[in-house]
Parts: sequence; C-alpha cells; structure tokens
Amino acid sequence: MLMRVAPIVFVLLWSTGFIGSKLGAEDAEPFTFLSVRFLLTLALLVPVALIAGRGTRGWAERGHAIVVGMLIHGAYLGGVFWAIRHGMPAGVSALIVSLQPVLTSLLAAPLLGETLRLRHWIGLALGFTGALLICAPGLRDVVAGGQGITPATLTAVILALLGITAGTLYQKRFATGADLLAGTIWQYVGAVALIGAGAFLFETREIHWTPKFVFALSWLVLVLSIGAITLLMLLIRQNAVASVSGLFFLVPAVTSLIAWFMFGETLNATQLSGLVLATLAVLMISGVRLRRTPA
Repeated sequence: MLMRVAPIVFVLLWSTGFIGSKLGAEDAEPFTFLSVRFLLTLALLVPVALIAGRGTRGWAERGHAIVVGMLIHGAYLGGVFWAIRHGMPAGVSALIVSLQPVLTSLLAAPLLGETLRLRHWIGLALGFTGALLICAPGLRDVVAGGQGITPATLTAVILALLGITAGTLYQKRFATGADLLAGTIWQYVGAVALIGAGAFLFETREIHWTPKFVFALSWLVLVLSIGAITLLMLLIRQNAVASVSGLFFLVPAVTSLIAWFMFGETLNATQLSGLVLATLAVLMISGVRLRRTPA
C-alpha cells in the first residue's frame, strides 16, 4: 500500500520545496540557506540513528552516500537556488531541470542496463512538452532577453540538472543496499561539505530570522530534507530509475497549482494543457514495465 501512494506523496512534497525556497529566499543567501537547512536536518536525524542503532556497513557505503548527497542535495539544490537568486526566472530554471527524466533515461540504458520501450519514449516526449507549456510564462524573459538569463545562471542550472541526474544514477548503481536512515545522514554530510564551502567562500552568511524564514526553513527541513528525500531513495530502490525520474515531469504542474492557491498566481489555458500532458506522461512512464538486460 505504501509503495502505491509513495509516488503521489513524493510529487506533492517535492513540489512544495520551490514554494518554501521562495518564501525564505529574501532572508538568506542560497548557500547559507541550504547549509543551515542541511545542518538542522543532521541535528534531527543523527540522534534518531544513534538511539535506533542504525548505521552503514563500512566506509565504502558511507562514501557512496556522501557522493549522492553532493550531487542530489549539493549540486542540484545549490545550482537552482543560486540561479534564481541571481535573477533567472523560476519558469526557465524549472524547464531546464525538467530535462532530467529524458537525460536519466538516455543514460540508464548504457549504465544500468535498462531497456526502454516505445511507449516510454512517447511518455518522455509528452512530459517534456507538458513542462514546456507549464513554464511558458517564464520563457517570455528569454524571448525578451531578460537580464536573469546569463552564462553564469545558465551554467548553474545545467550543473543542477547534471547533478540530480548523476546522483539518481549513482544511487541506483552503488547505494540502493544502504540503510535508508544512515545513508541519508551521510548524504547530508556530503551536501554540507560542498554547500558549506560555497557559503564561506562566496557569501556573507547573514541571515534575517523573520517568521517567514523560520517557517520556510522548518518546512524544508522536516518535509523536504527528511520526508521527500526518504521517499525518493525508497522509490529508486524499488523501481527502475527511468520510471522514478518521470515523476519529475509533474513537479512544475503541482508547483503551479500550489502557487495559485498560496500566492494567487493564475494558470492559463496553455499551462492547464501542459498539466494534462505531464500527467499523461507520468501515467505512461510509470505504467510500462521496463525490461532489464542481463548483466
């Protein structure tokens, strides 16, 4: 029963991350914001692991988890937060990152031996088209030559895309056997090492502890860093990595719906069409069983 509802819960939780980031972005620089988020997550998880007697089986397993954390938490979140902070429209960054399922599927075949059927490729095409339609308003800045679209911000988002793609593949290849709790802890150790270095090298590390920032930080720690990430690791462990990645096509749509509810941001007919296509794409991708070629 848990695995049936896990994809739905994951998409809902993951989508709220963009809302939480928007709420707290004005009160802390991106690497500083993320560093505090990761440290608080560790402060909550480490005592639980110690009390439960949960741990990894050696330094090789810990090393794999650290690499995953640097890629999924560090490179992905750090790149997106930095780009948006420096002016890139959220819609443009969301569109670039939405290429992750396509890139992951292309690499899953040679690296993990997953063979994709035609229905899966059609689903990927529909999903990307849906994401493009959902993010259409933000793309106006590209057409108009928006100042936020610079080589630096584009590089940051592309690094974020490569980070989450590589992290997903690496997790499936090397770290699916690790204890979920202990593995998550070591992931955040890797994330803190990478993002913390960025905060000390490039930022003032000043934080305004406003009620809005405290709420956003609490939500991101409890709901995203613990809840959503645990579900993502569980889904990667239980399913083909390409199918799990397809869930990310729904994130722009769900994020738009949440933004409409919380901030009054409207959805036009084009975006609603994209939402339908993205939903259809995920149903196609998750509904087809992937064949795994013999090792």
